[in-house]
Amino acid sequence: MNESLLTVREKSIIAGLYLSKFDADGLRHLGFDNFKEAFNVIGLALGVPPASIKNYRDEFDPLFPNSRQGWHKRTTREYCKTIYNDLKDCDMHTLSKILKQSLYKNPEIDLLIEQATETDYYNKDSSFAKRLVTGQAAEKYFINQFPKMENFIGYTMEDTTTLGCGFDFKLSAHTENFLAIEVKGINELHGTISLTQKEHSIAKILGERYYLFVVRNFKDSPFYELYNNPLSSDLSFSKTERKITQTTWSATL
Repeated sequence: MNESLLTVREKSIIAGLYLSKFDADGLRHLGFDNFKEAFNVIGLALGVPPASIKNYRDEFDPLFPNSRQGWHKRTTREYCKTIYNDLKDCDMHTLSKILKQSLYKNPEIDLLIEQATETDYYNKDSSFAKRLVTGQAAEKYFINQFPKMENFIGYTMEDTTTLGCGFDFKLSAHTENFLAIEVKGINELHGTISLTQKEHSIAKILGERYYLFVVRNFKDSPFYELYNNPLSSDLSFSKTERKITQTTWSATL
């Protein structure tokens, strides 16, 4: 299966298959606390309603030994059955890798980083769920909300997430200087967000032209808050400095 050629529907079906087959163990393996969180995060990362992921899980429930009945009163749809036949015998590690490859924006790099930073099996800081919430799911949430936001009427949007410029989206209008949007996401209603040194510096330089878009409560019902000029807003940022021990490996030639 070539994950780079999968349609959004096929990726959604794979997510549903995984969640049905591996149930609570599958949730923990990916770093999710409950199904609602998984539906929200995966759905938003794909740009589909979270209910779509739930429906595909329910589609497969009659085919796997779990406590749910799912859509047991109807025949499995053919396009779902095709993916089921291809992947039904995969173990958790294999199917989770296929799911990650289908969802990560840069799967080769993201999987490599995940592997390099993983310290234990259920490490929340390097988990699939954590990486999607703090990246793709929150960013896709902004993309979906952008056309409806009164603050940005008349602006066009440019994705700058891969440029390392201290913000995620550049908004431009013909008669105005550009605006910068930095996106953050947290699982809970309340939590901590952090700015890197570069993000903080750019926010300070741009002032009123810098916005912080924070998506909260992925675990239940996500919503956003928008902070203009965040360094001068109600948010209170405290500086944290850490001394890092860096390990290097040397060879004599």
